[in-house]
Amino acid sequence: MSEGDESLKQRIAELEGQLESEKAKQKKGTYLKVSQKGAVSLYGIRRFPVTFYQEEWDRILGMADDIRSFIAEHEGELTRKG
Repeated sequence: MSEGDESLKQRIAELEGQLESEKAKQKKGTYLKVSQKGAVSLYGIRRFPVTFYQEEWDRILGMADDIRSFIAEHEGELTRKG
């Protein structure tokens, strides 16, 4: 085999490993990732990631008690998925 063939086989093996790693992440449930634009993306909740910048996540997380109270107050109006 030529040196180019070996290099190509090695690159294919690397890409297959990366693909398996990504598949494993998706199967494990939810996970976070830094987006290309430097935001935080939450995967595993919906078909596409939910992405917010750091300041937006801080505001949302700061409202955690308010969100829980709102959900409790409106439980009869809300639908559960799954």
